[in-house]
Amino acid sequence: MNDVVLYDFWRSSASYRVRIALNLKGVAYRRVPIDLTTGAQSAADYTALNPQGLVPALAIDGLLLTQSLAIIDYLDAQYKDPPMVSSDPAARSRTLAQALLIAADIHPLNNLRVLHYLRGPLGQSEEAINTWYRHWITEGLAALEQQAPAEGLFGGTSPNMADVCLVPQMANARRFDTPLDAYPKLVAIDAALRAIPAFAAAAPEAVQS
Repeated sequence: MNDVVLYDFWRSSASYRVRIALNLKGVAYRRVPIDLTTGAQSAADYTALNPQGLVPALAIDGLLLTQSLAIIDYLDAQYKDPPMVSSDPAARSRTLAQALLIAADIHPLNNLRVLHYLRGPLGQSEEAINTWYRHWITEGLAALEQQAPAEGLFGGTSPNMADVCLVPQMANARRFDTPLDAYPKLVAIDAALRAIPAFAAAAPEAVQS
């Protein structure tokens, strides 16, 4: 197999998702850190690889893949165990909806480039930015809490794509001091997932660079 290379940033939730998926699938990879705080994502050598200038990007099988959920979908097609989505159409749709609730509805409003725009051109204070951040997290988590199982993971006994998306988002919530008491099922699922070695090894504190 060719060398698998993940271009990522240690604190990026989208990168965190892909690290988890690679670990769960047992795919060995090496990281090439792209420091979003210094603007490395806009450097010519990186945008030549990924014109969007975002992380993560994954070089695998002679391909350069972008967008975290698309990368996870590719990995799921190539490495069957554990499956990230069910083969049952209804269950698959439900899992994708839960994953997208995080990856398409919460995260884009709170990613680093949005926060920089609020802080820079729009001149918002740190207090206002933090209020913005927590608003979109709590709105999304409230909806996800209603969909969470009373017991087990979103994937039942094995993590699925919704679980892979949940852990990075909960980490962001804690980083911005978001109260989580209203989401007991999500807190329990997150704790169970973070105890799994594949999740622990992907955590920002485990890969920080």
